[in-house]
Amino acid sequence: MDLYRKVRLACSEGMSQREAARQFGVSRDSVRKMLAFSVPPGYRRTAPVKRPKLDGFTEIIDGWLEGDREVHRKQEWLPA
Repeated sequence: MDLYRKVRLACSEGMSQREAARQFGVSRDSVRKMLAFSVPPGYRRTAPVKRPKLDGFTEIIDGWLEGDREVHRKQEWLPA
């Protein structure tokens, strides 16, 4: 936030965007964005979080896996 304020102040006092980018060690695109918004916009998720397709079946699958742990090793690979 402090860098944001410094860049905006320097550019408002007449410093070019290119010079501000060089002086503060940020890209010219970042300086342009800092000048476009008065407050940093923050992070915005572009798409909602995708839920796993097997989400409703996790308990069943966990039960199968737990049952496989209890079976003798040789029995695991025998067809049912």
